[in-house]
Amino acid sequence: MAKSISCHDAGKNCDWSANAPTEAELMVKIEEHVKAEHKEIELSPENIANIKTLIKEI
Repeated sequence: MAKSISCHDAGKNCDWSANAPTEAELMVKIEEHVKAEHKEIELSPENIANIKTLIKEI
């Protein structure tokens, strides 16, 4: 199953969302978006683990 996430899922006031065939591919998109648009968020192992809990199967 494909994977999906949006900034709204994380409680952010941001309309970004993404889909990908795998979690690994989705994480690449998430990391690129966070680095570009949410520089205040540190991509620490703890934050990455929290982000992964928000990923949905579609």
